[in-house]
Amino acid sequence: MDLLHNSCLLTIDMQADFYRPDAPLPVDGTAEVLPALQRVAAAYRKAALPIVHAVRLYLADGSNAEPVRRELVRSKNVVRPGSAGSQLAPELLPPGGCNLDPDLLLDGKLQPVGPREWIMYKPRWGAFYRTELESHLHSLGVETVVVVGCNFPNCPRTTLYEASERDFATGLVSDAVSGVYDVGLGELARIGAAVMTADELVERVAGRD
Repeated sequence: MDLLHNSCLLTIDMQADFYRPDAPLPVDGTAEVLPALQRVAAAYRKAALPIVHAVRLYLADGSNAEPVRRELVRSKNVVRPGSAGSQLAPELLPPGGCNLDPDLLLDGKLQPVGPREWIMYKPRWGAFYRTELESHLHSLGVETVVVVGCNFPNCPRTTLYEASERDFATGLVSDAVSGVYDVGLGELARIGAAVMTADELVERVAGRD
C-alpha cells in the first residue's frame, strides 16, 4: 500500500509566537522550514487530501500547560487565546486565511477552515492526547499521518509515536520540521515511519492514483 493512501497532513504548532524572531518563545529553525510546509500544505489542498493544524493555547495561569512549562507560561505571554501570537502562519492556510476560535478549540472541537481542513487544540506535546483527533481521522478513512511543523524533539516526535501506537502508518517530512536530528530520524525509521523531503512528498502527492 502506498504511504499516501488515505493520508492526512498534520501540522504542529506553526504559530506566530513559535516562529517569528521577535516572538516571546521562538523555536530555532521554525521560520526557515515554513516555505517547505507551505508547499506541502498546498499540495495536499490541491489533491483534496485532509489537513489538520494542531495548535497550543496557553491560559494565563498556566493551568492547561505541562507542569514543566507552567512557570514559563505564567511569566511570558505565549500563545494566549485570542492573541496575535497564537495565530497560525497565514502561509499554511487556505486563501483568505482564518483566525483561531479559542472558545471552540478549548472546548475540544475542531474548527473547519476549508472543505477538508481543520484546526484543533492539543493540551500536551502529542496531538492525540485528550483530543478527538483519532476519531476524526477514522471518520475520514485516514490510514496514514504525515507530520510537519515545529520542534521535532517535543511535539512532532511525540505525535508520531502516538499515531503509531494507534496503528496509523506514519511519515515525517524532514525539511518541513524544525529541530530534526539524525539519531531521532533513525529511531523513527525503526518504528516504521517513512522519512522524506518536502519535494519528494509533493511529487508523490501530485502523482498519486
